[in-house]
Amino acid sequence: MGWINNLFGRKKEPHTEVYKSNMAEHAEIKAVVLSDLGNIRTNNEDMGLFFKIADKNVIREKGYMLIVADGMGGHQAGEVASRMATDIISHEYFKMSGGPVEKNLAKVLTLANKSIFEKASSSDAHKGMGTTCTTLVVIDKAVYYAHVGDSRAYMQKGNSIFQITTDHTYVQELVNNGDITAAEAAVHPKRNILTNAMGTKPDMRVDTGKFAYALDDNDRLLLCSDGLYDYLNDNELKEILIANDIKTSAQIMIQQAKARGGHDNITVVIAERKKDAPDPGSPGATEEKLTRDVDLPKMTRDAELPTEF
Repeated sequence: MGWINNLFGRKKEPHTEVYKSNMAEHAEIKAVVLSDLGNIRTNNEDMGLFFKIADKNVIREKGYMLIVADGMGGHQAGEVASRMATDIISHEYFKMSGGPVEKNLAKVLTLANKSIFEKASSSDAHKGMGTTCTTLVVIDKAVYYAHVGDSRAYMQKGNSIFQITTDHTYVQELVNNGDITAAEAAVHPKRNILTNAMGTKPDMRVDTGKFAYALDDNDRLLLCSDGLYDYLNDNELKEILIANDIKTSAQIMIQQAKARGGHDNITVVIAERKKDAPDPGSPGATEEKLTRDVDLPKMTRDAELPTEF
């Protein structure tokens, strides 16, 4: 497994903190995006995104999009890969017309993979870069997913939480083969070794599908990078979601992950279906043409760090 470890290793340099957030509220979906450097990294290679078109007819046909991408490949390269993934997927998906949602998602993730791989192959500065990518599209109450890597998507429904995606990792393969249990996988020393990622090869596997459960009123969706779930288990995530509004939930999750170590960037996207939200085309509904993740500059503060830890 040495080749896999070298190709998909997730270690990055220490850093100080930067915090970014975005909140959007409109017709049926209310969402918050929060991303944090964590306690160690000097740059944020994660990207979180909530994307929708203001035209209610487009929303009916194409839905709302949520994405988390966790880049890798060293300073600058990883964040280039994650931003390319979110930009290409969000823009290309909403340009497409007709066809099954799952197939369209597979196409745009494949296109993003090709573009990232070509850039990585043609530039020494970006050589070896790649990213995970977990994408959800919500159309009415249906939730569609497309997934590569080990960022995750969940649905919280009442007193239950369901993991929508399956990790593309070495330890998940061990679980699938019956070699270890899910509980053992959660603490396995090789749990962050990826077996599949975007941009590292000309071709990649994309998991797509329509989730078995509908997104009913007050249900919530959670997308996150491994910097969150490495520190909080599914039951803890569920309890936080049940007890708090979505913005407070995201803040608490990040705070707890950092309190328990915060060795990676931490990105959280939480969305809920709200029955009483205004229709995009109704009077009093104020929104821009596009709502997406905050485009704050990613800050690095290496000069402020001690030389030894």
